[in-house]
Amino acid sequence: MPTARKSFWRLLTGPAGLCLLILVVAALLRIDGVGFGLPALNDPDEPLFMSTALEMLAGPTLNPGWFGHPGTITFYSLMLVVALVGGLGVVTGRFADFDAFAAAVYADPGVLFLPARLLMVAFGVACVWMTWRLGKRLGGERVGLVAAAILAVNAVHIEYSQIIRTDMQASLFMLLCAQSALAIARDGRRRDYLLAGLFAGLACATKWPAAVIGVTVVGASLYRWRLGAAPWRELALFGFAAVATLFIVSPFLLIDHATVMANLSGEARPLHPGATGGGLFANIGWYVGGPLFSSFGIGGLLLAAAGMLWGAGNRRHWIWVVLPFCLTFLLVIAVQSLRWERWIVPLLPFAALAAARALCALADLLPARRARAALPAALLLLLIPMIVTDRIEAAERRNDTRQLASAWLREHAPPGSRILIEHPAFDLLGDPWQLLFPMGSAGCVDVHDLLAGRVSQSDVEGRRNGGAIVDVGHVDMAQLDSCRADFAVVTNHLRYRADPVHYREELRRYDDLLAGGRLRLTVRPVPGVSSGPEVHVIEFAPAKPSGESRITGYD
Repeated sequence: MPTARKSFWRLLTGPAGLCLLILVVAALLRIDGVGFGLPALNDPDEPLFMSTALEMLAGPTLNPGWFGHPGTITFYSLMLVVALVGGLGVVTGRFADFDAFAAAVYADPGVLFLPARLLMVAFGVACVWMTWRLGKRLGGERVGLVAAAILAVNAVHIEYSQIIRTDMQASLFMLLCAQSALAIARDGRRRDYLLAGLFAGLACATKWPAAVIGVTVVGASLYRWRLGAAPWRELALFGFAAVATLFIVSPFLLIDHATVMANLSGEARPLHPGATGGGLFANIGWYVGGPLFSSFGIGGLLLAAAGMLWGAGNRRHWIWVVLPFCLTFLLVIAVQSLRWERWIVPLLPFAALAAARALCALADLLPARRARAALPAALLLLLIPMIVTDRIEAAERRNDTRQLASAWLREHAPPGSRILIEHPAFDLLGDPWQLLFPMGSAGCVDVHDLLAGRVSQSDVEGRRNGGAIVDVGHVDMAQLDSCRADFAVVTNHLRYRADPVHYREELRRYDDLLAGGRLRLTVRPVPGVSSGPEVHVIEFAPAKPSGESRITGYD
């Protein structure tokens, strides 16, 4: 019996046990707060993905009808979630049929959005596991465990593991492709070229920029050529497998190519309020000084920078396979006209690997006895600020400015009021008001009528007037009177006012609509307490003596 206990203890404290512990921590951090904002939908892209999946299943059709990301794998995955949740609900008697299930989802999106977010959590945890596997190949168990631990507590990675988007799925396929590329560098087997092509195709079918992961395979092939091999046929096989996989899993890229081109042109906007870039070097500085610095901390960022060129493990495989991809991917996102925090997500596992390489190499400079104690201590010092950052940001996500505005409306807006609102405020559907939502060329439409009609995502795309956002700024001037209301809850006009030269027409609409209104509420995000945009609630009904209210957090 004592021998069995010792063996069990060795298993728990060995590499497999530590990896399991890291994965459990990663899962707990991503599950905690995963229902933030529900039933309201604070992320503007979540409704796009879920409504498209619902429409595809109701069709039924395998054509998403939208290919901006292109998001095909995500849509198909979400269709499975919809089918499982709806099917279970019908079988257990919770819903009479699929139509009743769809109606319940539109009334309370949390019924479906929470399971879908948990799917993204699973992909996020899988990325941590794959980071461990890549680190093991590059530098042994230590590098793998350290890299996985760093990614497990990374605040940006945790945040996007809780949102229904394409980022986590694309990242997982990219990591799988990178693993095959490392196997190519080591063995040069044709099987690994085929697997790399499969995963690259799946990654690209999920998110277009993920195609850059092919750089790892090119680098591995060049490394093999440098060793005397001639891998050109295998490299061509990789390309064929990647393209074939892309069109096999997403055949409507060819069948519905006109929609593909229209969606791509819509995604390639040069301007976006609050996300317009500043050129190559300004964008690189923004990514490094913004999401990378905030989620890794100064220590982690310095280690990641050092680990890109120096560190423990197989230096040649890193230099030939991983480093070219990291530099190419950063360059690709930095040359874009726009810049988004989420675009850095696929780079986070590789930054964690670089930091792990550097940290383990520093530990190797010490005598073996000291290194055994110094490495865990240094890792702990690195992880604690990262965990604190994540906990702060998780608390902020739970207290969004838009939900604070909703709470104010419940106290101050009389029953029967007409309320114009710019975000998907499903949390207000049960209240006794007429809710209006801006829909571009259609003007402002009644939300209850909109949901009863099940307006499709293609309809929204057609009515948004080419705008990056569905808001008052893109409502036809001829339809602006349809937006007149007793209260207006606006979240986007300040972003336009930050760049009045480029957004003159959008501001003209806001100024016309809001003229004569009385600012009743300003809700600003408070660091460490709440997050979200600055929200203004403007009243157009007769003035009341209570005066203007300003809420920046909880009283």
